[in-house]
Amino acid sequence: MDATNIQPDFTKGEGLIPAVIQDAYSKNVLMLGYMNEEAYNKTLSEKRITFYSRSKKRLWTKGETSGNFLELVDLAIDCDNDTLLVQAKPTGPACHLDNDTCFGTYPNASADLSFLEKTIQHRITNPKEGSYTNSLIDKGMNKVAQKVGEEAVELVIEAKDDNDDLFLNEAADLMYHYIVLLGAKGFRLDDVINVLKERHK
Repeated sequence: MDATNIQPDFTKGEGLIPAVIQDAYSKNVLMLGYMNEEAYNKTLSEKRITFYSRSKKRLWTKGETSGNFLELVDLAIDCDNDTLLVQAKPTGPACHLDNDTCFGTYPNASADLSFLEKTIQHRITNPKEGSYTNSLIDKGMNKVAQKVGEEAVELVIEAKDDNDDLFLNEAADLMYHYIVLLGAKGFRLDDVINVLKERHK
């Protein structure tokens, strides 16, 4: 991220500009906040999203009370230099109602695998006793990779039959183990998507 060329115009809106917060991985819009110049500079220096609270009349770092911070990934500014688009990595629900976003559930949420990836990433960084994900990772990379192979074979077998329920369940099993493998290797789905986008050019 290079913010050196981004110069927000804080002369508008009585020194405040809107900042649209987007999940850097799912691309869902999480929330809308406002930044003054001090909040903007603090966000850049700490790599953690800070707003100016219009009700409290002070700087407010998202998550300072709940622990659900927004880690800065990237940002862009609109053509008028008075609205920010901030891509962030949430460490918890963005909404105070414990929803992932302040806008409820997106219509395409069923096609969004970020919920599964977030759960797996959380298990990797915060192991939980009795977790299948952790028990699998604890067995080592070879075992994780082996499980992906086994699930792929099972999916191929079910694809040759006419049982849609079994086929979909095996597809779900393969998807889960594939995301575990990515996480164990230190990657995310977004990394794979970027490779596909590069191929598509």
